[in-house]
Amino acid sequence: MLFLRSALFNLCVFIVTFTLSPLLLLFRLFGLPAAWFWAKLWSKSVLFLARYLCGIKLCIEGQEHLPKESCVVMAKHQSAFETIIMPILIPPYVWILKRELFYIPIFGWALWVLKTIGIRRGNPRQAIQQVNKDGSALLQEGKWIVIFPEGTRSNIGQSGDYKPGGIVLAQKAGVGILPMAHNAATCWPKRGFIKKPGTITIRFLPYISADTVASSSRKELLETLKSDIEKHTQQLGG
Repeated sequence: MLFLRSALFNLCVFIVTFTLSPLLLLFRLFGLPAAWFWAKLWSKSVLFLARYLCGIKLCIEGQEHLPKESCVVMAKHQSAFETIIMPILIPPYVWILKRELFYIPIFGWALWVLKTIGIRRGNPRQAIQQVNKDGSALLQEGKWIVIFPEGTRSNIGQSGDYKPGGIVLAQKAGVGILPMAHNAATCWPKRGFIKKPGTITIRFLPYISADTVASSSRKELLETLKSDIEKHTQQLGG
């Protein structure tokens, strides 16, 4: 039964994605807010399907920590769920992801027109320079930036190698950092076809102000962020 429900869910997500992505591309001509309407609708549609086809519920904690100004979100990365749901969690933002995703027909194009920063992983130095330049400009425009410091998805109970890129960007742009923990892999495993019923909890941790980020050692701040994100992820069962 889980296999059949997961298969139907994946089919419906495919249909929704390749139905709404062209609309996002079309409405981008009328500005980013118009395009973001379709991005949010896509997220809500996938969440609806996850709820009623797979029995996956969403719980959001710590919304009081969201700042009024733009910031860098540094989030745990366990599955595709946290990337799909992000448009309905925070204000309009920009992802930092591998450039190869832009080559996916329609869906990748939609990512591109939303000003997503696509980096080449094969050239770390150039990638850092691009993130700092483009990311700082977008933050000054009021866009949020979402970074997964591990760089790739990790399994339940595991921690990846946290990179300091998000901290470097926040310091250069003069903004704060919003850490995010969750347990998405308990229902939506890394590369897992089968989606399991349950509750996925997204937990925003206390906001780190721009002043604190600016005055902190990058190494110490990265260790603190990693410790806090991993601790809360484990508390949630992720």
